[in-house]
Amino acid sequence: MGRREDTELDRELAVLPPEMRWREWMRRIEAVLFASATPVAREDLARVVGQGASVDLLIEDLVIDLEGRPYEVAQVGSGWMLRTRAAYAAAIRAAGDVGDQALNLSEFDLAVLAAIAFHQPISRDGLKDIFGKEISRDLIGRLAERDLIGTGPREPRRGAPYTFVTTDAFLAAFGMASLRDLPDPEQLADAGITAS
Repeated sequence: MGRREDTELDRELAVLPPEMRWREWMRRIEAVLFASATPVAREDLARVVGQGASVDLLIEDLVIDLEGRPYEVAQVGSGWMLRTRAAYAAAIRAAGDVGDQALNLSEFDLAVLAAIAFHQPISRDGLKDIFGKEISRDLIGRLAERDLIGTGPREPRRGAPYTFVTTDAFLAAFGMASLRDLPDPEQLADAGITAS
Protein backbone atom coordinates (compact mmCIF):
# COMPACT_ATOMS: atom_id res chain seq x y z
CA MET A 1 0.00 0.00 0.00
CA GLY A 2 1.43 3.36 -1.02
CA ARG A 3 1.49 6.22 1.43
CA ARG A 4 0.07 9.53 0.26
CA GLU A 5 2.68 12.26 0.53
CA ASP A 6 1.36 15.56 1.81
CA THR A 7 2.76 18.42 -0.17
CA GLU A 8 3.44 21.67 1.56
CA LEU A 9 1.33 24.61 0.41
CA ASP A 10 3.32 27.05 -1.69
CA ARG A 11 2.38 30.21 0.19
CA GLU A 12 4.73 32.57 -1.63
CA LEU A 13 3.79 31.67 -5.22
CA ALA A 14 7.03 33.28 -6.40
CA VAL A 15 6.64 31.76 -9.88
CA LEU A 16 3.52 33.89 -10.53
CA PRO A 17 3.56 37.54 -11.56
CA PRO A 18 2.47 39.84 -8.66
CA GLU A 19 -1.06 40.45 -10.02
CA MET A 20 -1.77 36.73 -10.47
CA ARG A 21 -0.23 35.98 -7.06
CA TRP A 22 -2.58 38.50 -5.39
CA ARG A 23 -5.60 37.03 -7.20
CA GLU A 24 -4.62 33.49 -6.12
CA TRP A 25 -4.26 34.60 -2.50
CA MET A 26 -7.74 36.18 -2.70
CA ARG A 27 -9.16 32.91 -4.07
CA ARG A 28 -7.50 30.92 -1.30
CA ILE A 29 -9.06 33.16 1.33
CA GLU A 30 -12.44 32.84 -0.39
CA ALA A 31 -12.09 29.04 -0.46
CA VAL A 32 -11.21 28.89 3.24
CA LEU A 33 -14.16 31.16 4.15
CA PHE A 34 -16.48 29.12 1.93
CA ALA A 35 -15.44 25.86 3.57
CA SER A 36 -15.80 27.13 7.13
CA ALA A 37 -19.08 27.19 9.03
CA THR A 38 -17.60 29.58 11.59
CA PRO A 39 -15.68 32.85 11.35
CA VAL A 40 -12.03 32.38 10.38
CA ALA A 41 -9.40 34.35 12.29
CA ARG A 42 -6.79 36.54 10.58
CA GLU A 43 -3.94 34.28 11.73
CA ASP A 44 -5.61 31.25 10.11
CA LEU A 45 -6.06 33.11 6.83
CA ALA A 46 -2.43 34.25 6.98
CA ARG A 47 -1.40 30.58 6.71
CA VAL A 48 -2.58 30.41 3.08
CA VAL A 49 -0.95 33.59 1.75
CA GLY A 50 2.61 34.75 1.32
CA GLN A 51 4.67 36.15 4.14
CA GLY A 52 4.12 39.89 4.35
CA ALA A 53 0.84 39.78 2.39
CA SER A 54 -1.84 41.83 4.10
CA VAL A 55 -4.85 39.69 4.95
CA ASP A 56 -6.84 42.89 5.56
CA LEU A 57 -6.07 44.24 2.07
CA LEU A 58 -6.82 40.86 0.50
CA ILE A 59 -10.18 40.80 2.32
CA GLU A 60 -10.93 44.37 1.13
CA ASP A 61 -10.25 43.33 -2.48
CA LEU A 62 -12.35 40.18 -2.05
CA VAL A 63 -15.25 42.29 -0.73
CA ILE A 64 -15.06 44.42 -3.89
CA ASP A 65 -14.72 41.31 -6.06
CA LEU A 66 -17.91 39.84 -4.58
CA GLU A 67 -20.05 42.94 -5.14
CA GLY A 68 -23.21 41.99 -6.98
CA ARG A 69 -23.03 38.38 -5.79
CA PRO A 70 -25.71 36.89 -3.49
CA TYR A 71 -23.15 36.41 -0.72
CA GLU A 72 -20.63 38.66 0.99
CA VAL A 73 -17.64 38.63 3.29
CA ALA A 74 -18.69 39.65 6.78
CA GLN A 75 -16.44 40.46 9.71
CA VAL A 76 -17.65 38.64 12.79
CA GLY A 77 -15.73 39.25 15.97
CA SER A 78 -12.06 38.89 15.17
CA GLY A 79 -12.63 36.79 12.04
CA TRP A 80 -14.46 36.70 8.73
CA MET A 81 -17.05 34.48 7.13
CA LEU A 82 -19.09 34.26 3.94
CA ARG A 83 -22.80 34.81 4.39
CA THR A 84 -25.79 35.20 2.13
CA ARG A 85 -26.95 38.76 1.64
CA ALA A 86 -30.20 39.53 3.48
CA ALA A 87 -31.96 40.29 0.18
CA TYR A 88 -31.87 36.55 -0.64
CA ALA A 89 -33.29 35.23 2.64
CA ALA A 90 -36.81 34.73 1.23
CA ALA A 91 -35.45 32.83 -1.79
CA ILE A 92 -33.46 30.51 0.45
CA ARG A 93 -36.48 29.84 2.69
CA ALA A 94 -38.66 29.16 -0.38
CA ALA A 95 -36.15 26.76 -1.93
CA GLY A 96 -35.42 24.48 0.98
CA ASP A 97 -35.81 23.46 4.55
CA VAL A 98 -33.66 25.79 6.61
CA GLY A 99 -35.77 25.39 9.75
CA ASP A 100 -32.96 23.98 11.86
CA GLN A 101 -30.90 27.08 11.06
CA ALA A 102 -33.54 29.48 12.40
CA LEU A 103 -33.06 30.67 15.95
CA ASN A 104 -36.69 30.07 16.99
CA LEU A 105 -36.26 31.93 20.27
CA SER A 106 -39.16 33.20 22.33
CA GLU A 107 -39.48 36.89 23.11
CA PHE A 108 -38.26 36.21 26.66
CA ASP A 109 -35.29 34.17 25.37
CA LEU A 110 -34.34 37.11 23.13
CA ALA A 111 -34.70 39.51 26.06
CA VAL A 112 -32.33 37.39 28.18
CA LEU A 113 -29.89 37.16 25.27
CA ALA A 114 -30.04 40.94 24.82
CA ALA A 115 -29.44 41.47 28.54
CA ILE A 116 -26.38 39.25 28.37
CA ALA A 117 -25.11 41.14 25.29
CA PHE A 118 -25.58 44.56 26.88
CA HIS A 119 -24.33 43.70 30.37
CA GLN A 120 -21.67 41.04 29.82
CA PRO A 121 -20.06 39.54 31.67
CA ILE A 122 -23.17 38.95 33.77
CA SER A 123 -24.11 36.22 36.26
CA ARG A 124 -27.48 34.53 36.77
CA ASP A 125 -27.90 36.80 39.83
CA GLY A 126 -27.33 39.84 37.61
CA LEU A 127 -29.98 38.55 35.19
CA LYS A 128 -32.32 37.98 38.14
CA ASP A 129 -31.83 41.62 39.15
CA ILE A 130 -32.79 42.76 35.63
CA PHE A 131 -35.81 40.49 35.17
CA GLY A 132 -37.00 40.25 38.77
CA LYS A 133 -37.03 36.47 38.61
CA GLU A 134 -34.66 33.52 38.43
CA ILE A 135 -33.49 32.66 34.91
CA SER A 136 -33.78 28.91 34.40
CA ARG A 137 -30.76 26.75 33.80
CA ASP A 138 -32.67 25.26 30.86
CA LEU A 139 -32.84 28.65 29.12
CA ILE A 140 -29.13 29.30 29.76
CA GLY A 141 -28.44 25.77 28.49
CA ARG A 142 -30.44 26.31 25.28
CA LEU A 143 -28.59 29.55 24.54
CA ALA A 144 -25.24 27.87 25.26
CA GLU A 145 -26.16 24.79 23.20
CA ARG A 146 -26.74 27.05 20.19
CA ASP A 147 -23.37 28.67 20.94
CA LEU A 148 -25.01 32.10 21.35
CA ILE A 149 -23.50 32.47 24.83
CA GLY A 150 -20.49 31.07 26.62
CA THR A 151 -19.04 31.29 30.09
CA GLY A 152 -17.16 34.40 31.03
CA PRO A 153 -14.89 35.09 33.97
CA ARG A 154 -16.00 34.13 37.46
CA GLU A 155 -17.42 36.94 39.56
CA PRO A 156 -14.92 38.28 42.10
CA ARG A 157 -16.93 37.29 45.17
CA ARG A 158 -17.49 34.38 47.53
CA GLY A 159 -18.65 31.29 45.71
CA ALA A 160 -17.30 32.79 42.48
CA PRO A 161 -20.29 32.15 40.20
CA TYR A 162 -19.69 32.00 36.47
CA THR A 163 -20.72 34.86 34.25
CA PHE A 164 -22.10 34.70 30.73
CA VAL A 165 -20.91 36.42 27.57
CA THR A 166 -22.03 36.34 23.95
CA THR A 167 -20.03 34.50 21.28
CA ASP A 168 -18.99 35.00 17.68
CA ALA A 169 -21.97 32.78 16.75
CA PHE A 170 -24.22 35.39 18.44
CA LEU A 171 -22.62 38.12 16.33
CA ALA A 172 -23.05 36.05 13.16
CA ALA A 173 -26.68 35.18 13.96
CA PHE A 174 -27.57 38.84 14.34
CA GLY A 175 -25.38 40.14 11.51
CA MET A 176 -22.94 42.09 13.67
CA ALA A 177 -19.19 42.49 13.31
CA SER A 178 -18.75 43.33 16.99
CA LEU A 179 -20.72 44.32 20.09
CA ARG A 180 -20.24 47.94 19.02
CA ASP A 181 -23.00 47.20 16.51
CA LEU A 182 -25.54 46.75 19.32
CA PRO A 183 -28.13 49.53 19.37
CA ASP A 184 -27.42 52.47 21.64
CA PRO A 185 -29.46 52.23 24.88
CA GLU A 186 -30.97 55.66 24.10
CA GLN A 187 -32.16 54.37 20.70
CA LEU A 188 -33.81 51.43 22.46
CA ALA A 189 -35.52 53.73 24.96
CA ASP A 190 -36.76 55.95 22.10
CA ALA A 191 -38.20 52.85 20.44
CA GLY A 192 -39.97 51.87 23.65
CA ILE A 193 -37.56 49.03 24.38
CA THR A 194 -35.45 49.24 27.50
CA ALA A 195 -32.05 47.67 27.96
CA SER A 196 -31.77 48.36 31.67
